[in-house]
Amino acid sequence: MKEYKILTVNPGSTSTKIAIFNGTQKLFSENVSHEASELAKYAGISDQLSYREQTIRTLLAESGVRLDDIDAVVGRGGGLLAVEGGVYGIDGTLLDHAVRGANGVQHPAQLGPQLAKKFADEIGCPAFVVNPPDTDELQPVARMTGIKGVYRNVHLHALNLKETAIQHAAGMGRKYEDCNFVVCHIGGGISVSAHQKGRMIDGNDIVGGEGPMAPTRCGAVPATELINYCFSGVDKKTAKALCTKTGGFVSLLGTSDAIEVSNRAAKGENVAYLAWNTMIYQIVKEIGAMAATLHGKVDGILLGGGMVRSKELVDKITEACSFIAPVTAYPGEFEMEAMAAGAIRVLTGVEPLKTYTGKLCWDRTDFED
Repeated sequence: MKEYKILTVNPGSTSTKIAIFNGTQKLFSENVSHEASELAKYAGISDQLSYREQTIRTLLAESGVRLDDIDAVVGRGGGLLAVEGGVYGIDGTLLDHAVRGANGVQHPAQLGPQLAKKFADEIGCPAFVVNPPDTDELQPVARMTGIKGVYRNVHLHALNLKETAIQHAAGMGRKYEDCNFVVCHIGGGISVSAHQKGRMIDGNDIVGGEGPMAPTRCGAVPATELINYCFSGVDKKTAKALCTKTGGFVSLLGTSDAIEVSNRAAKGENVAYLAWNTMIYQIVKEIGAMAATLHGKVDGILLGGGMVRSKELVDKITEACSFIAPVTAYPGEFEMEAMAAGAIRVLTGVEPLKTYTGKLCWDRTDFED
């Protein structure tokens, strides 16, 4: 069987990661850092495109890496409207939405499809996005709220969550589509999700203030308390930042460094101890909720992300949740591997290539009859 060669591009807030895979073997990997002062010169995310492209080209040239035998290029998805999970070809509609950020969220991931398409067109190969952050497979009862016209949307670490589940199922000798999992990504943001027979039917909105507290995110807060806070003279921008940048450990302890907080907790610092253990408590509670949506039929609880390197965190979650299903830790992130794996599934015919419609994957009228 042919071993496909894949280039993956993953733009972040202050870096751009690139990697080349031959099948599952990583041949080349580099994380290019960008000075904040350099990025500040650009008015919008998409205005950074030429700068990031040239940075990648310079790196490849200096490393002597050639791209003429690449079979596909995969970019981190961003700026898209809610879609079902899967692999999408980067066409005009998807590219347009990535450029302008059609979902209203400005994030460096928008540059992923743009960079992938540029390199793919030059090489003469297809360009894809795999399980973008806007992957939304909520079941209807998970979408409705108690306020007419207000619905739950979901933003999760979909790429890592789904790939972790796919690989874990394979390790069990089964297909992702035949299993039920609760899958967590525990890092700067924390995603907890329920996967039922290949669909992510529920999970917390990590940019909407749901789920567990995280190093930079406030997590779920009682509605009346939040309303009171918002009407106390705080402006909208400051309030929204608590959901993604200035909440959680940053608000409580002045740092987003989870290792620092864990060490301060271990030394007996009261607020640090409470913050660290509150976060774990909330993760455990969310895992229990996701298990309930699966009616307790859970084949495994899977933990991924940078904080999973903490043995204490994994041990406490395992102690609390192993009665539901076996707990397995996958420390770190696998975004580059996940993007390459998605492309290979399409190129080998294991998974169909999807077309981005440019429309929400769910219909508001279903809730408004």
